[in-house]
Amino acid sequence: MTGESSESSDVFPEDLILNLSRAEMLRYGENPHQRAAVYLDPNSSRPGAARARKIQGKELSYNNLLDCDAAFECVAEFAENAVVIVKHTNPCGVALAATPKDAFQKALACDPVSAFGGIVALNRTLDADIARELINIFLEVIIAPGADEPSIEILSEKPNVRVLLTGGMPDPGAPRMLLRSIAGGVLAQTADYVVLEAEPHVMTKRAPTAQEMNDMKFAFTVAKHVKSNTIVYAKNGATLGIGAGQMSRIYSAKIAAIKAADAKLSLKDAILASDAFMPFPDVVEEAARVGATAIIQPGGSLKDRDSIEAADTANIAMVFTGIRHFRH
Repeated sequence: MTGESSESSDVFPEDLILNLSRAEMLRYGENPHQRAAVYLDPNSSRPGAARARKIQGKELSYNNLLDCDAAFECVAEFAENAVVIVKHTNPCGVALAATPKDAFQKALACDPVSAFGGIVALNRTLDADIARELINIFLEVIIAPGADEPSIEILSEKPNVRVLLTGGMPDPGAPRMLLRSIAGGVLAQTADYVVLEAEPHVMTKRAPTAQEMNDMKFAFTVAKHVKSNTIVYAKNGATLGIGAGQMSRIYSAKIAAIKAADAKLSLKDAILASDAFMPFPDVVEEAARVGATAIIQPGGSLKDRDSIEAADTANIAMVFTGIRHFRH
């Protein structure tokens, strides 16, 4: 094969044989006219939705499992108390805080409309304080590494809500293979198991403050888990607006700002994260319009200089990461 290295051939064998065991038939697939099942990999002990213990709630659906996987893998990125709310595999609110309850309240504030019927993932044990908050909104699934007895009793007031306990957190940096079916075959790739390979490089006249840099790293981590094209606004360890899955980056930026406005969240002094480079200065100009003060992006466009100059004109600090996080 052209371009094949010995390292690649070790990761991707000439013959890929899968040995999977059917764990459960699901009610249906993405839609009621589709059939579905979940299979387990006996060679993987990675904590997550597939192997979680369901302590209450209705039968899990195909979409529930996809959304839980997306939410749990995202929340596993953070060492701090974190909560991720997901809808249709995209985070619609992510936050860090001193307690799970505070993190949930900050995450919910980002997009309370989209959170309706969503998935909530924690990277800490469920406790009574957050459980009392969770029963106040309609949720499909709550997934966490564990839960104490008072929280289980409180959540039982909503018997249809599925509560999944994984017994631990997945290691976001663990190398692993991802597979996706296409007509006539399967695509295989290594997981996107890094966020940053080095400290971001300052490209503008103004360097970011320490708080801006912390928020940029947080938002860039979130952006890794959002469908491309992705724009994430954040401040003080919480997302303020997320623009996902648009065919042009500027529209992701506009949608993120609209969502923040709808949630009555100010973007003044916020930062903006982009999952890929900006081929035009329009996203920088949009960031300046809404009051953002710093931008993190991979860089690598032939027209990077245009975006850097637009940032300098607006006194926006911009850093390049040198690593892209497309998600399809």
